Amino acid sequence: MGKQISAAQEHLKRFFGFDQFKGNQEPVVENVLAGKDTFVIMPTGGGKSLCYQLPAIMQQGTAVVVSPLIALMKNQVDSLRGFADHNGVAHVLNSSLSKRDVEQVKSDIREGITKLLYVAPESLTKEDNIEFLKNTDVSFYAIDEAHCISEWGHDFRPEYRNLKNIIKKIGRKPIIGLTATATPKVQSDIQKNLGMENAEVFKASFNRPNLFYEVRPKTKNVDRDIIRFIKKNEGKSGIIYCLSRKRVEELAQTLQVNGINALPYHAGLDASSRSRHQDAFLMEDTDVIVATIAFGMGIDKPDVRFVIHYDMPKSLESYYQETGRAGRDGGEGHCLAFYSYKDVEKLEKFLNGKPVSEQEVGMQLLQEVIAYAETAMNRRKFILHYFGEEFDEENGPGAKNDDNSKNPRKHFDAQEDLQLVLETIVATAQRFKAKSLIDTLTGTLNSITKQYKVQNLEVFNKGAHKEEKHWMAVIRQAIVQGYLRKDIEKYGVLFLNDKSRAFMEKPQAFMIAEDHDYEEEAGQEEIVSEKKGGASLDPQLFKMLKDLTRKVAKTKGLPPFTVFQEPSLNEMALYYPTSLDELKQISGVGEGKARKFGTPFLELIQKYVDDNNIEKDDGLLVKSVVNKSGLKVYIIQSTDRKLPLEDIASAKGLNMENLVTEIEHIVHSGTKVNLNYVLEDLFDEEQLEEVHDYFMEAESDDLAEAVEEFDGDYSEEELRLMRIKFMSEVAN
Repeated sequence: MGKQISAAQEHLKRFFGFDQFKGNQEPVVENVLAGKDTFVIMPTGGGKSLCYQLPAIMQQGTAVVVSPLIALMKNQVDSLRGFADHNGVAHVLNSSLSKRDVEQVKSDIREGITKLLYVAPESLTKEDNIEFLKNTDVSFYAIDEAHCISEWGHDFRPEYRNLKNIIKKIGRKPIIGLTATATPKVQSDIQKNLGMENAEVFKASFNRPNLFYEVRPKTKNVDRDIIRFIKKNEGKSGIIYCLSRKRVEELAQTLQVNGINALPYHAGLDASSRSRHQDAFLMEDTDVIVATIAFGMGIDKPDVRFVIHYDMPKSLESYYQETGRAGRDGGEGHCLAFYSYKDVEKLEKFLNGKPVSEQEVGMQLLQEVIAYAETAMNRRKFILHYFGEEFDEENGPGAKNDDNSKNPRKHFDAQEDLQLVLETIVATAQRFKAKSLIDTLTGTLNSITKQYKVQNLEVFNKGAHKEEKHWMAVIRQAIVQGYLRKDIEKYGVLFLNDKSRAFMEKPQAFMIAEDHDYEEEAGQEEIVSEKKGGASLDPQLFKMLKDLTRKVAKTKGLPPFTVFQEPSLNEMALYYPTSLDELKQISGVGEGKARKFGTPFLELIQKYVDDNNIEKDDGLLVKSVVNKSGLKVYIIQSTDRKLPLEDIASAKGLNMENLVTEIEHIVHSGTKVNLNYVLEDLFDEEQLEEVHDYFMEAESDDLAEAVEEFDGDYSEEELRLMRIKFMSEVAN
């Protein structure tokens, strides 16, 4: 055996240039070389592909590698060709090849040049490929991403189910199955389906001690939380996963307008954009990729420093695989997931209408995701337990590297609360979803609860002393701990089971964790401008800014509203901008106004922040993508070219009112728009001067007051246009 080991090491050095094997690669390679069936479970980044590439190169014949991903196959073939003298050492056989290419592949195989032939399962089912391979010297079969065989796996592909029969047709040879994620259930499913129950199983540890796991509640300020997180990790590479293409596009745009170098990636983009964006990420021309799960398969970037889940995935396998793309070089890797039970309910709705067996599988996988998100235990222990691995949460590698270990949550016994929930389910004859159960408990009457006359039940209003949020947590934890069954065929109706009936007869402790309460922080971060002049969080600073506005306006001989308007001052008093860049992000300011009026305001805020020891949060100022910059540029260029406003509006699918609103936005943020050519057609010089003088003396730019002042001489629309001219000339 010693000779074979040295032969393997010699080939490892000669072909791949490595001095030693990683983890348990060596015994795996030995097992394959000995002609035995082999099953490899090795987390992403552990070096799975070498386990079949090296024995294929060392043996006579051609190894058939089955993989579901064309991009991954291509990467591996390119990489193998880089090591070998002959390009024919590895080939892909798929439907994208021309006849001539296919002939070249077959010729290289016949001549014994090709050591690895990569095929998608669909290509393997084709009769002519089966016939060709029957007459080929196949060394062994490597089934990559083997979890695709199992409907319990996170990426089930029915065509994988047929592999056992095809291998039998071509001629049975040793099989090596490889996967990066497999629960004990998926593992036995794979072995049974490939007919390799007696395979030697090599399972590497699933623990990635360098990864930090964190779950945060998903509030309406999730975009701001993400921007703040990325700005704290400036210059680092990261991936953000979303479930929908639309969300990918929106979030990538939001990040871009907030000064983050981000690009979208999803299956809806054309192939050249996808590969351009992927290359930009690999070559570090972009820091962040916002993607659907289409991104990342086979992406070998060792220094991804964070992986953010904007939406929770459909299974813990997916979560583990996607977070596994962080910190492959052993360095820092922050895995941050945003969790909202509403998102999970959306995923449940997608299961509706699918075959019952698929629904059951999908529901169980989702329950595990909810349990992970809501658990108060060590998250690493939770994940490893799911994959059938024990973990010492006190001393194991990476034991304290998660949010729950860093900030342990208080537990309390909710035995009486669970008892009340179960009694309510019985009293309402097991016909309610969580929402209606909670309405009954808290005494809320609406169309559903009235219909079933819940006000006549003994349990009605019995839980009114606690918040809805508390009852929802009790119900969710009860589902996770197996006390309730949720039927998605019946749109989420809750049913008792054996465990809950036993509990009702003999109640026992039901420990649940207190929620992390991020609500207060989230409330503090409302964007005031959305409320148009809502109360500012720092009334003292607001008053000082208001006084300064009057002072600046006076020295410039202008009315105060032309300098900064109240919503802008509100935001300044909320966010404390102390640089020109930050000031530009305040709504209603923009570059022009920031340059023209900004300096004294920035000086005042800086002094105020210093005097009062205020800690600023750099990630707070978030621009939205509502006013697309493209539209702004088009309007400015069109008015410079003196195009009729009607033509500008129709070119952009706007009505006149919307167009004028857009022009107001542009002018309020400090950019000039020249409407003289429009106004000179409508009014004479005296009229324009009269309105200009009015706004110059007015207390505010309120249109209703202006209409009243001119006693109906001008309509509101006309005054809007004249006010734009005034603001453009005086304020900008």
